[in-house]
Amino acid sequence: MKEVFSWIRQVAPTSASVLITGESGTGKELVARAIHRLSPRSGGPFVAVNCAALPESLVESELFGHEKGAFTGAATRSAGCFEQAHNGTLLLDEIGEMPIATQAKLLRVIEESKVRRLGGANDIPISVRVLAATNRPPEKAIQDKHLREDLYYRLNVFHISLPPLRERKQDIPEIAAALIGDLNQKHGCRVTHVSPAALACLDASSWPGNVRELRNVIERAIIVAGQGAIELRHLPGASVPEPPATVLPQTLQEEGVFSVRAGAPMREVEENYIRLVLKQSNNNKRRAAKVLGICLRTLHSKLRSFEAQNSLGAGAGS
Repeated sequence: MKEVFSWIRQVAPTSASVLITGESGTGKELVARAIHRLSPRSGGPFVAVNCAALPESLVESELFGHEKGAFTGAATRSAGCFEQAHNGTLLLDEIGEMPIATQAKLLRVIEESKVRRLGGANDIPISVRVLAATNRPPEKAIQDKHLREDLYYRLNVFHISLPPLRERKQDIPEIAAALIGDLNQKHGCRVTHVSPAALACLDASSWPGNVRELRNVIERAIIVAGQGAIELRHLPGASVPEPPATVLPQTLQEEGVFSVRAGAPMREVEENYIRLVLKQSNNNKRRAAKVLGICLRTLHSKLRSFEAQNSLGAGAGS
């Protein structure tokens, strides 16, 4: 992410087009807004348009504008996104979802810095810096005929790729701390931090929704906690109060010491111990997780991993 921040600082003062790629929820629009804020155009408008959310029949009208009577329902003249972003920055989000025919017209507008409204007779000069974003690999989008190759090269003057959250989990504590500050103000709460146990649970998640998903989880936890620390019980999936901490059942203490054979791989040792605790907890996973000192989500993740490994081993043996 430090490299990403460096790229933002380098490209922001220029007029270069930027292509921002990354999975959904990684913060592509935030990067675009940062580029605009650090650019000479920061005093102008920042306009973001989600190409995937526009009906195909209206996409050209939204982008380029239209004159009164240009089509059924066009009761008044309307400026498109390019005119609205004049002297500022326009973000075309999910560019690969734009109809191919419209992409050709878009390329012309970008190259000539002129736009013609639907139903209009005159070109309107515009000064707009264009940024584009996509959660699809651009090369794959070109191959699948979802993105014009010439438009891709015009937009991809400077490329910023955002890593998914699962590849930078060490950032979760800092991201969570920043989110707590913003969300406390939004909801009038007084949450101070995330407890170590809750942080460990956050770290165990694969975060398919990336930072957006993390924000939703933290926001819910802040509302539930209200003040103080975010604990395990405040996280989704742990809304039922945790049972009080208990000592291991007497049977576990009497049934012998947990033994490990010399040379056993660490995975085998961990699996055997977890399954022993589960057995003595009468397969109560919430109680077992409490005894093991891990969150319920982590326990489920480990059990799935054990099952997958055992299936692979059985397959190899056969």
